[in-house]
Amino acid sequence: MAGTVQSVLGVGATLGEGPIWFEDAVWFVDIKGRRVHRFVPATGAARSWDMGAEVGWILPAATGGMIVGLQTGLHRFDPASGALQLLHRPEPGLPGNRLNDATTDAQGRLWFGSMDNGETAATGRLHRCADGHCSDAGLPPVVITNGPAISVDGRTLYHVDTLGRTIWRVPIHDDASLGTPVRHVTIEDGAGYPDGPTIDAEDHLWIGLFGGWGVRRYDQAGKLVGSMRFPVANVTKMTFGGADLRTAYATTAAKGLRAAERAAQPQAGDLFAFDPGVQGIRITAAKI
Repeated sequence: MAGTVQSVLGVGATLGEGPIWFEDAVWFVDIKGRRVHRFVPATGAARSWDMGAEVGWILPAATGGMIVGLQTGLHRFDPASGALQLLHRPEPGLPGNRLNDATTDAQGRLWFGSMDNGETAATGRLHRCADGHCSDAGLPPVVITNGPAISVDGRTLYHVDTLGRTIWRVPIHDDASLGTPVRHVTIEDGAGYPDGPTIDAEDHLWIGLFGGWGVRRYDQAGKLVGSMRFPVANVTKMTFGGADLRTAYATTAAKGLRAAERAAQPQAGDLFAFDPGVQGIRITAAKI
């Protein structure tokens, strides 16, 4: 990693999350602000959409448009018109839950998590959508799920238990079922909470640290091999963008900051960029 971290879009998100690089732009959400944001680095153009409900993530859809994870369920989103179409309600019996972070694998399967919106009950589950069918992926429930992230070869899933400060490594079988989780990384006390994970082209795991002032990079064995410090405390997730996927873009949050902390961190909630010194992986559109 080289250089410094810089704010590239001053949105002041309450809870920025889920950045992706798609069609020469960074797309991300403000969960509590109920908005989807789009930023084009080449021109500086920015646009946002009101989702009408808390929105955990946005991903491209293989059939066109985007898929968003709202508290009310999975929706198809048309950026041109702003229209939303309900596709699936994953947890109709848990109105206190919301969706929180997602990814796709190379086959276009959609993996997404849920969490207790009050951040106290262990009702967060990991879900999988494949071949038009969505189901619970079978991992033990936690209060706040984050991720997952998928290894380069598609054989390993990294699942984050945020309040447990643990990143789990889980085998993915040929039929997309999951094996037994193995503890991969535990974030030590005082270093913040593990938030959104991302995989780079060297199969290393990057993790945002909520309350930890930065991001970290871990190798396949779970060894810490790099980090980047931010000027704001709550770093939620990063992605790789640019024509060569060699620029890191990271979302941050103002959520939970006291007045004095907010004054000391005027860029909290902005979108940041830095040079990670490594290339990322292009996203696969969701086939649901």
